Amino acid sequence: MIMKNQCPCGSGTPQAQCCDPYLKGQAIPPTAEALMRSRYVAYTQKNNEYILETWHPPTRPENTNPADDDNVEWLTLQILRTEAGGPDDNKGIVEFRARCRINGQASGVDESSEFIKDNDRWFYVDGASIQPVKTRHLKLGRNDPCSCGSGKKYKRCCKAS
Repeated sequence: MIMKNQCPCGSGTPQAQCCDPYLKGQAIPPTAEALMRSRYVAYTQKNNEYILETWHPPTRPENTNPADDDNVEWLTLQILRTEAGGPDDNKGIVEFRARCRINGQASGVDESSEFIKDNDRWFYVDGASIQPVKTRHLKLGRNDPCSCGSGKKYKRCCKAS
């Protein structure tokens, strides 16, 4: 569950010291993971300008508003794995799990994203869906924690929708 002022990217750091400097153009993400986290926050804020600005131009979509789906509410981000993508690398991969609600129903994305550094700046290139880490599907009971990551009981969260 995200605490007040805590960054939605899941880092556990206050947003003002985490992703805000990137989103406000005051700093450049030093790693592929930092860019991934800041792009997630941009999606939660429907900040299409940042999303497109950090998308590598050769793979950038024509859709100028990738985050404008009012039916999607982004809830949590979990970084599953990173490969390279450090300050001294030119390429990196970040695997993540993002949970959301679409039209009130629990949903999410498990993706392996590719990043490239161009002119000392990290850019998102492309992503591919990955198999969830847990392949076993469990039926949630009413009093179980909700799978969306909200920290609420299932009966008071996604089941209530």
